[in-house]
Amino acid sequence: MTAIPNKQIRAVFDDDTITVYQAYSSTIATAAVENQMLSASPAFKFNRMTWVKPSWCWMMYRCGYSYKDPGQERVLALRMKHSHFQNLLTGSSHAHKDSTDVSRPDQVRVQWDPERGPRLERLPYRSIQIGIPAALTKIWVEEWIESIEDVTEKARRMKQTLDTAVDVDSEKLAAVGLLPHEREYEIPQKLAQHLAMEY
Repeated sequence: MTAIPNKQIRAVFDDDTITVYQAYSSTIATAAVENQMLSASPAFKFNRMTWVKPSWCWMMYRCGYSYKDPGQERVLALRMKHSHFQNLLTGSSHAHKDSTDVSRPDQVRVQWDPERGPRLERLPYRSIQIGIPAALTKIWVEEWIESIEDVTEKARRMKQTLDTAVDVDSEKLAAVGLLPHEREYEIPQKLAQHLAMEY
């Protein structure tokens, strides 16, 4: 089995779209799913950076399987066209490396954080997070999100399964539909170099 590089994008995707995740309050999520528009609720704020993740397990780590706090109690799967997703990456800077750069309020930020397993254990390679700045939020919300799905129940069933079956592993979780099949998401070499990925 080939070792996973330290920096690699892994995601659920098809020929047209890639899925990223973010967690919101019930007020925002309910309106977003019903209207297929993330900003359908007045509670949605355009004036803050939004961090999205293509890694399901990293999303589970960030929101505690949706139980962490009321502001993250609903997990949404957001599908984007490949061109729009890669546009975000092309215009990005590295959040840790360039943390002192405040001259570009429209700058997309990228972080590589330790990937997590189903039980939120730290893995020996990294997962990408993408920070969409306030200056780009409107176009991202209104034009670049193709569909919105509430996957909160999947997150909670996964947590329940892990709590009640101590021997369950990733393969078993995947078999019952609780762990998405994430594959390497290949990008052009120039973009991979921009993201400081091994290529």
